[in-house]
Amino acid sequence: MKNIHAQKTNKTWALAAFVFGIICFTLSTLHAQFLPADKVRQDFKALLERPSVAPAPSIQSFTTDSVVIEKGYFYSEANEKVPVLIYKPVSSENKKLPVVICLHGTGGSKDQAVIKNLLYRFSKLNFMAVAIDGRYFGERSGISTPGQNPYNKAIVEAWRNKDNAQQEYPFFYDTAYDLWKLVDYLVTRPDVEPARIGMMGISKGGIETWMAASVDTRIKVAVPVIAAQSFKWSLENDRWQGRAKTIQGAHDEVARDLGEPNVNAGNVKKLWEKVIPGITDEFDCPSMIRLFAPRPLLLLSTENDQNCPLPGALLTFEAATNVYKSAGALDKLKTDVEPNQPHRFTPKHTEMTIEWFKKWL
Repeated sequence: MKNIHAQKTNKTWALAAFVFGIICFTLSTLHAQFLPADKVRQDFKALLERPSVAPAPSIQSFTTDSVVIEKGYFYSEANEKVPVLIYKPVSSENKKLPVVICLHGTGGSKDQAVIKNLLYRFSKLNFMAVAIDGRYFGERSGISTPGQNPYNKAIVEAWRNKDNAQQEYPFFYDTAYDLWKLVDYLVTRPDVEPARIGMMGISKGGIETWMAASVDTRIKVAVPVIAAQSFKWSLENDRWQGRAKTIQGAHDEVARDLGEPNVNAGNVKKLWEKVIPGITDEFDCPSMIRLFAPRPLLLLSTENDQNCPLPGALLTFEAATNVYKSAGALDKLKTDVEPNQPHRFTPKHTEMTIEWFKKWL
């Protein structure tokens, strides 16, 4: 019996070593394929480059017994008015404040309860807390016919566009550009400490966080929540369905345009290549996340996330760990996977997010 047990144990360890070797080989191959970080930053900026405009902000302010609230807008492009919501501590007069930018997920807005709660809590900790509506959400959703989703509609129009000079990127990229312009506006304000600006986002907002903040070094601290993933891994491992469902209407239209009866990995890839080009290559999360080092970065995921499958998130964690280790900055990187949780911003991760900004910003 002892020999049989020993044989089973040896086989188990051999299998574990084999699997570990495969994982290491996969990760080393992935890292070898990454373009230099500076080139990734340059290429992403070039892709989203457009005529620069002055922010021309219009802001109204009112004070409650516990917080100063500002509402208004600024311009990110000549025809793009970005609604903004700001919470500040009441005692902030004549002070320069650190800033936390908080971004909503798909279907949300700057005015939803989870975002307003974050804004309020950060303001009570003497931060300026800022939120915007992503493109085609909240005040930017426009007038739509019943049953029509403005976000999906914009993505379909971007898919069908034939004029490269007029190409839009409503799926993540254009809002990432808006965030760069938001920072342009914030650093002009006399009540902002320009060297202390952070960013966090939930789901879609988390993806926009790692896209915008990785490239823009003015963002000093970042927390992407349920947003770390590999788009490439999800396509190659038949785990694209959760992400596709976030814009199901757009994927349905693309399948019809291609004469295919169902949404499948092939037509998902074609849509992604058109409206988020490079997302399975240099602009995928494991590649982009390297650009954030050595700034403080907290990556929060959940075990059963259907939109950001855990194996793809772990590829991102590994890429981040490697570059932070090389930079001698592992103390500024933290990752956490909450077990047995689906795609949601958990109470535990809410507290971890707030503590991270308290520590590093």
